[in-house]
Amino acid sequence: MLNRRDLLKYTGITAIGAVLPGFSIHAQTNKTGAGPFRYCLNTSTIMGQKPGLLKMLDIAAAAGYDGVELWINDIRECLKTNSVDSLAKYIKNKNLSFENAISFTTWMVNDDIKRNAGLKELEDEMKLLAALGCRRVAAPPSGVNKGDVIDFQKAGSYYREILELGRKYGVMPQLEFWGASGTLYNLGQALAIAAAANDPDARVLPDVYHLFRGGSGFNGLKLVNGSVIEIIHINDYPASKPVNEQTDADRVYPGDGAAPMKQILTILKEIGGTKVLSLELFNKTYWQQDALLVAKTGLDKVKKVVREVVSE
Repeated sequence: MLNRRDLLKYTGITAIGAVLPGFSIHAQTNKTGAGPFRYCLNTSTIMGQKPGLLKMLDIAAAAGYDGVELWINDIRECLKTNSVDSLAKYIKNKNLSFENAISFTTWMVNDDIKRNAGLKELEDEMKLLAALGCRRVAAPPSGVNKGDVIDFQKAGSYYREILELGRKYGVMPQLEFWGASGTLYNLGQALAIAAAANDPDARVLPDVYHLFRGGSGFNGLKLVNGSVIEIIHINDYPASKPVNEQTDADRVYPGDGAAPMKQILTILKEIGGTKVLSLELFNKTYWQQDALLVAKTGLDKVKKVVREVVSE
């Protein structure tokens, strides 16, 4: 839990940032590589080795990634023995962009008590993330009962509420759908909620595995304005297992499975804008291997599929 001094400090930082000329609520990057794609490591890919957050940052930098996606629980664990300022400096000194944070707040549930608690938790997270230089946070359907029918107008109003909160701190929620959630599992649903929010800062966070697992397919990406997708979780899935039996642990390196990677990356390139390709895996076999080797192998695999659609 953040203390009062930290909360006041974060509020001050973001309030100043919001009025500075040229300040953008959308993510800023430390590197300015040309081309439609940037490379990011979601630390789930090496969390099974339990290296700790600082070592994860070391690994991401050593492997050659542009940025990282960090999990809120890992950040809080790290802050038990490190200050916010020291962690922010550590990330910066590694020349890594803190692209996005993985969060699980109950902002979308219909229970007012749970939703209000989720909003308070999300606001605390946004203050922390702003101080760490992160400008995005994932907003999945955490806490929503599997099988609940979505009221898109109501969900849109909930999403608009957290977008307004995000503008306050400069940390924008990326609407995420989970293929096996049984509630918000499809790209079409996410786009309907984003449209219902009627907010210029609405953004959708897709995932190759979730597009497959939830039955979205990949052609729907063509319908999206390039600015709506800033980051995508990139991974692959095996052809040897029925879709409804696959889990997060079945994800494999991009190009090692059945996903039409060339089609996906071509669409992402054609809709415009720079996309952060964030490698997100939960493969237990990879977790048994050296973490740096896994991170390097993953980056090599991502770059290999990218070279099929664009010259680096």
